[in-house]
Amino acid sequence: MKLLHFADAHIDMANYGRHDPETGLPLRVLDFLKSLDAIVDAAIAEQVDLVIFAGDAYKDRSPAPTFQREWGRRIIRLSKAGIRTLLLVGNHDLSPALGRAHAIQEFDTLEIPHVTVLAKPQFLSAADLGLPAQVIAIPWVSRSGLIASMDESPSDDPLTEIESRITQLVQDWLEKADPSLPVILTAHASVEGAKYGSERTIMLGADMVLPGSLVRDPRLDYVALGHIHKPQDLNEDAHPPVIYPGSIERVDFGEAGDEKFFIIADVQKQKTKVEWRRLTGIRPFIDRYVALQSPDEVTAVLRSALPAEDELKDAIVRLTVQYPREWDTLIDESALRQQAAGAFEFHLIKRPQIEARIRLPADRTVSSLSPLELLEQYWGASHTDDGAELQKLAKEIIEEE
Repeated sequence: MKLLHFADAHIDMANYGRHDPETGLPLRVLDFLKSLDAIVDAAIAEQVDLVIFAGDAYKDRSPAPTFQREWGRRIIRLSKAGIRTLLLVGNHDLSPALGRAHAIQEFDTLEIPHVTVLAKPQFLSAADLGLPAQVIAIPWVSRSGLIASMDESPSDDPLTEIESRITQLVQDWLEKADPSLPVILTAHASVEGAKYGSERTIMLGADMVLPGSLVRDPRLDYVALGHIHKPQDLNEDAHPPVIYPGSIERVDFGEAGDEKFFIIADVQKQKTKVEWRRLTGIRPFIDRYVALQSPDEVTAVLRSALPAEDELKDAIVRLTVQYPREWDTLIDESALRQQAAGAFEFHLIKRPQIEARIRLPADRTVSSLSPLELLEQYWGASHTDDGAELQKLAKEIIEEE
């Protein structure tokens, strides 16, 4: 069975650039739609049997109707081509409020032919799919939603309880699956051992993490993941393939060095073959950093840090400069902007540094303070946001020693 797998479309990500005068859409949205068109074209041209979208159609759960229209046009093309399409609900698609519709609800409500929205954990048999395969689906599970559905009071660690329940569900479904047919697991979630890109905007410990052993179960024949934007196979050169294809366009500078992909897989029992398809024409992100060491020829130094004109063309460029505050007037911003005129967008981030002096109370001296007390003074003077966490870690290290 031929499968196309992609994820993290985020088609309304318009955090850079201008609007297209013809369509009225942000030019960055057109970048994402171009990648989505390439994926849909490939599915139709190669007559794939199944398309799995592993979550996050939009950047938030309340997309503008214009963006819903553009997403809908692409999904309807798959429907008209008769391609079975599964749309998994991701964390960006889901409202935290119970009872509210998610962002791709309309495909379920309108019962679009050949399109199934997966908004809750479920098992799809070969009869459900109309294909010689079975699918276990784990959409994004919100902590509040699952706690509300529990019969008993949640434990002190609800995330661990959620992970345990999801693991048990998957194991139960694997037990009931037809052993003669391939089994595909699709999930919008973090998996133990995955490498994160820049998309991790939540604090460590607040994200449900699926065990690596669960997704590497040899009874599975392909694992189609979404949520992490960095492309990777968590079970490389082994069975089953456990794949995050990544986002379909660069979202921000954290993805500047990442290529973008979708997956075509020949799914067979115990011998799935995977082909990574690189998306072309991806908008370049160029990120440069300079720490000025001398007040001489400052603008020339900064200009030399920028790439050549042909590299700058149509790229989103960021130049971050760190320097002593008194050199501020030596930076010719207009000259830099003129040099970067061919870029799609140019950001100059100026980070002037001020020498911080730690002032102790009159009745205290450095020699009278313990190492931990000195560190506490330092975190306060440096105005760091995570001083309390660093102090706690330092205390653990010192006590251990």
